[in-house]
Amino acid sequence: MLDTRLYHHLVTWLGQWPTGRPLQIVGSDRRTRPAWDGAIRPAIGVGTPDGMLLSVPPQRVEAVRALADLPLRDLLDKLPGAVGFDGWRTYEAVFRYTVTPEALPDAGVWVPADDAGLPDWLRPFGGEVLVARDGDGAYLAGVGIKRHDPHGNELSVGTEPRARGRGLARRLVAQAARRVLDEGAVPTYLHDPANHASAKVAAAAGFPDRGWAAYGVFGP
Repeated sequence: MLDTRLYHHLVTWLGQWPTGRPLQIVGSDRRTRPAWDGAIRPAIGVGTPDGMLLSVPPQRVEAVRALADLPLRDLLDKLPGAVGFDGWRTYEAVFRYTVTPEALPDAGVWVPADDAGLPDWLRPFGGEVLVARDGDGAYLAGVGIKRHDPHGNELSVGTEPRARGRGLARRLVAQAARRVLDEGAVPTYLHDPANHASAKVAAAAGFPDRGWAAYGVFGP
């Protein structure tokens, strides 16, 4: 049974859920409004072993449906133009979520995203970010939260090269996942299929690979 929080997240994020078709294309006003970081995401999709749902701007539904018979790779190549953003790029990611993160020991503390000494990639998340530092207070690793909606928050993690191999990333991800769950949302985790290190972090933190995928169009 699908977790209620995940169901509401997918309905809110995509405009509809579930899908039992190989490819279902729906229109959603969310694709015309700023996302968590203020940028437009004109196409977002989630695929499962049962099918794929692709969310696009309402006025672009018919143009995207005209691509529906193409192989997935060809559809993704043509998708930016079909949603009115020719020259933008598409991505494909492994989509993971959990309601039972691993009970790993905490590895960081929550600090404001504009706190001194944090890397630039953490700042756009806003609010609080989870940070691990060394004994001298220098940054080692961190997690930011993409607050897509009240029901689903996506975690992003990064570790300084000198701090890798210590298990910090998996502990931070599990710690952040527990906070997201405590706040009433479901934590999600997306990564490139070729990023095996990120896949290992996700699995170790309690985010299994269920054969789900995410797709999207983003700026150049």
